[in-house]
Amino acid sequence: MARINLLPWREEQRKERMKQFQTIAGLAAFLMFAIIILVHIRIGGFIDNQNSRNSYLQQEIKTLEKKIAEIKELENEKSNLLARMNIIQQLQSSRPQVVHVFDQMVSTIPTGVYLTSIKNTGPTITLEGFAQSNARVSSYMRNVNDADWLTSPRLDVIETQNDKGQRISKFTLVVKQTSPTAKKAANEEEDAQ
Repeated sequence: MARINLLPWREEQRKERMKQFQTIAGLAAFLMFAIIILVHIRIGGFIDNQNSRNSYLQQEIKTLEKKIAEIKELENEKSNLLARMNIIQQLQSSRPQVVHVFDQMVSTIPTGVYLTSIKNTGPTITLEGFAQSNARVSSYMRNVNDADWLTSPRLDVIETQNDKGQRISKFTLVVKQTSPTAKKAANEEEDAQ
């Protein structure tokens, strides 16, 4: 039998396989490196895109905050203007009321009653004066209660004093301003109860 030595051939085959393995491993490493770089570039693109979107949103938020501040300022100005308009309307509506109130005060004073002071605080009028007797003060209160523009007379103080031998009554009377329509509505409510 002839003896063939297969060892050099096997050695060459082993070297060939090792070369193929190293080539395939090198290609796989290169391919893996390329894939990692591509994924890194892609993720970097996503991050840049999201950062640009975030900066755009931040700019839009700032412009909206400015607009909101302007709207709040406009609302404040609007409420101030409405308050001023309401005050002006109240003053315009109460302008003739003052004339009526003074006319009613003059027409309700009975003889023997003299006013020395009139103080107005909102709808409340404080009247101070002198009367020849307590009965004249009572008559004045009835007249005030029957008046169209005055209501709710309340006697705070009445003092009897002697002035040069005459007895006089010093009084303080508090009344409320009203209008004929408001007084009529109040009377209807009282009648309904």
